[in-house]
Amino acid sequence: MPLDAICLGAVTDELNNALAGCRVEKVYQPDRDEIVLQTRGQGGARRLLLSIAAGAPRAHFIDAARENPAAPPMFCMLLRKHVQGAKIAAITQPAVERMFSIELDTTDEMGVACKKHLICELMGKHSNVILCGEDNRIIDALRRVDGDLSGKRQVLPGLFYRMPPPQDKHDPFALSGTGLAAAVAQADGEQTLDRYLLGQLLGFSPLLCRELSYRATGDAAKPVGQMTAEERQRLGQVFDDLMDFVREKRCKPFLLTRAEDGGVFDFTFLPVTQYEGVMNVTQADSFSALLAVFFEKKGRVERMARRSADLHKTVVNARDRLARKLAAQQKELDATRNREQYKHMGDLITANLYQLEKGMRKATVVDYYAEGCPEVEITLDVRLTPQQNAQRYFKQYNKAKTAEEVLTQQIEQGRAELDYLESVLVSLGEAESERDLAQLREELTQAGVLSNKQTRNKKLRTKPVQAKPFHYRTSDGFDVFAGKNNLQNDLLTLKTAFKSDIWFHTQKIHGSHVILVADGREPTDQAMTEAAMIAAYHSKARGSSRVPVDYTPVRQVKKPAGAKPGMVIYHVYQTAYVTPDEAAVEKLRVE
Repeated sequence: MPLDAICLGAVTDELNNALAGCRVEKVYQPDRDEIVLQTRGQGGARRLLLSIAAGAPRAHFIDAARENPAAPPMFCMLLRKHVQGAKIAAITQPAVERMFSIELDTTDEMGVACKKHLICELMGKHSNVILCGEDNRIIDALRRVDGDLSGKRQVLPGLFYRMPPPQDKHDPFALSGTGLAAAVAQADGEQTLDRYLLGQLLGFSPLLCRELSYRATGDAAKPVGQMTAEERQRLGQVFDDLMDFVREKRCKPFLLTRAEDGGVFDFTFLPVTQYEGVMNVTQADSFSALLAVFFEKKGRVERMARRSADLHKTVVNARDRLARKLAAQQKELDATRNREQYKHMGDLITANLYQLEKGMRKATVVDYYAEGCPEVEITLDVRLTPQQNAQRYFKQYNKAKTAEEVLTQQIEQGRAELDYLESVLVSLGEAESERDLAQLREELTQAGVLSNKQTRNKKLRTKPVQAKPFHYRTSDGFDVFAGKNNLQNDLLTLKTAFKSDIWFHTQKIHGSHVILVADGREPTDQAMTEAAMIAAYHSKARGSSRVPVDYTPVRQVKKPAGAKPGMVIYHVYQTAYVTPDEAAVEKLRVE
C-alpha cells in the first residue's frame, strides 16, 4: 500500500522521538532515489533511509550499510556541504499531508548559525527530497521539476518552496462523524462506501476506507444506496472512534501477511478486521521495523533489477539470437536426412548413360535397385552432359553428408551456449550488489558475450572483482556456501571445497553449486536436508515443490576440458526431493 498521511504521521512521531537532538554524521546516496542519513545521539548511531522510489516512497531506519557508488552524485555532495554536521531540531508533518520536514540547526558559509529544512514528499511518482534554506528558498532537490514537467508547481534551485497543490477533499480532523454520516446520505447510491470515503477524506488510504466500511456495515465494499440509517449512524461512530485513536497517538505498527503462504501483503496503524482469517495481522516492534520488513526485500530486488537491466537485455538478446540460429540450423539439418536420394539418382543416371543425351530436361529410367524394377523420372540440367548430371547429384549427396556432421557439431555447441546463457539469467536474479554484477560482467566478457568495448567504462574492470558467495549455517552447525554466478560456482566446487565435502545441485535445472562443508565430520540428515533446500532455493525452481536435488562428494564432480563456466559432470550421485522455504533458508543465512 502507499504510505498514507495518517500512517506517515505515526512514522513521523517515531522518527522525531528517536532523532530529535541527534547530529547528522554522514550523508550517502546509494541509489538515484535514496538518501541515507547516518546520525548519532544518546541512543547511538542510526541510519535513516529516505526513499522516493515511485512504487515504495518511505522513511525508516535500516540496520545494514548500503553499497554506495564509487563517486557520490551531485545532490549527495550538496547535502554533505549543507547537512553534514547539522543537529536535528525536530521532524514534523504538515496536517494530513504525505510529507514531513526535518528541521536542521547548522551554520552557513560564514559560520553563522542558521536553520535549514530537508523536506521529504512521499507522494507516489511525485515523491521528492528538497533542501530549503532559512528563507524558504529551494537550495536543490533530488528531482528537479521544471515547467516542462509541471505547469502548476516547479521545484528548482532559487525558487521559493511551495506546498503541493491542495486536494479537493475534507480534512478528517475537522470533520465529525455526524457530518460524515449526513454527507453519505446525500451521496450517489451506486458508489461503494469505501470508494466514496477515499474520494472525500484527505490522507486516507484504500485499506483504511475499506476498514471503515467493514466496521460500519460488515461489508468492505457496500454500495452507499443500500446503507440503512442505522449503518450510517454506526459509520459516524466508527469514524469518531478512529479519529480519537489517531489524536491520542495510540497508533501501532501492524503487518498483514497472507495466511496461505506467509507472504507480506499490506501494513497499517490499527488492527485490521476486514479479511476474516484470510490474512494474519501481527504487531511489529516499531514502524521502522514494519516498513523494513514490507519494503526492503522488494526494494532490493527492484534496485538490482534496475542496475542489471543492461546486462539482462544483452544476455536475453544473445539467447534469443542463438535460439533463432539453432532453429535455422535444425531445419537445415533435417533437410540433410534425404541425402541418400541424391546418391540414388546419381547411380541411376550412371547405370543408364547409354540412353541419355545432353540437353534432356527429364529422363525416364529403370530403377534396378528397387524391387520390381519400376520406372522413375529424373530431372536433368539441360546445360550438363549425363555424366555431369550424375556428378551433380553425387556432389549434393556429399555436401549434405558433410553438412550433417558440421551442423550436428554446431548444434551441440549452440545448445551448450544456450544452456550457459540460461544459467547466467538465473545468476542475474541472485545478484545482491554492484560487486556481484561486476563479477557477472567479468564472466560474460571472458565468455565473449560482452566485448571489452562494452565494459571499458565499468568500475573495477582493471582487476578481478572479489564478490562473496552466499554463506549459510545449518541448524546443527555445518557451514554451507552457494555460488552467486558461474565463476563462483567453479571456484567453490573446483578450488575451495575439499574432496570430502558434499556438493549439491538441482537435477537438470539451472541453479547454484552448493557446498556443505563436512570439516572432517559426518553430515547429519538435518544438515543434508537444509543444504538441499538451499540448493533448491537458489535455482530456477525456487517457487516449485518437491524439487529434485542431486548430491555427491566433491571428489565425484569433474569439469570437462573447454567447458563453459559452471559446467561440470558427475556420474555417482543420489537425489533428494525438497520444497524450498524462503523463511527457513533466510534464518540459516550468515552473510
